[in-house]
Amino acid sequence: MKIENACLEAICLIIIAAFESKLEKMPSLCKARINIELLKRLIRISHELNLIPFNTHLEFQTDLQEISKMTNGWIKYLTAAR
Repeated sequence: MKIENACLEAICLIIIAAFESKLEKMPSLCKARINIELLKRLIRISHELNLIPFNTHLEFQTDLQEISKMTNGWIKYLTAAR
């Protein structure tokens, strides 16, 4: 349930950032980045506790790494534009 809530919150924060002005995006993106890192760790722990199979763990981690790269790229773009 914690994983689902963190995932929904990250999605919500990214959507909010998409609709905010350039100057107001940063707080939402920073919170989303924290949630994405939390999700990475929760997924890893779930796998280590044998709650999810390896293939599912691998898919989640791959997707989360890509989402993390895109979010960090967005943050870098905004900081460079200042």
